[in-house]
Amino acid sequence: MVNLPTQITLSRLLGIPFIFYFLAQSSPSSHWIGLAVFLLVAATDWLDGYLARKWDQVTDLGKFLDPLVDKLLIFAPLLVLVEWGTVPAWGVFLMLGRELVIAGWRVNPNFVGQDVPGANTLGKVKTVLQIVAITALIAPIDNNNWLYFSQWLFWLAVLLTLISGIIYLIAPFWPHNTE
Repeated sequence: MVNLPTQITLSRLLGIPFIFYFLAQSSPSSHWIGLAVFLLVAATDWLDGYLARKWDQVTDLGKFLDPLVDKLLIFAPLLVLVEWGTVPAWGVFLMLGRELVIAGWRVNPNFVGQDVPGANTLGKVKTVLQIVAITALIAPIDNNNWLYFSQWLFWLAVLLTLISGIIYLIAPFWPHNTE
């Protein structure tokens, strides 16, 4: 039986078609609705983790599904933004490439012969920045300064995504204080 935190994780998948639908419409009001759905679904990421820890219901299934669903939630609106011409595909590819490498690393910890660390603080900050950047890019604000600001946030998210990935990959090899 799947516990409530994992059910909440899976419910995020249900929001993705609605995000696509509302962002595919041409009206600003539909884009605002798509943005609201995105933010609501993104907020459940915090909720499921909080409940799993509070109720001591952290499971292997939840640890596997949560980051996978997070990636789908992040890349769904990014694909729309590529289609709109708001962000370049190669920037999204850099983010996707990092996520695939880290996901592969996590499912095969023996690849490096050491334990693979869980998500670090920088990885969590990266996810928040990705959500903030996507929010700014989706918001139908017709202002060139807003567009430059939101694209700057996107590139900052790309940079932090790459940096956090590099740190994640080298962490198992970094000397640790054994005291």
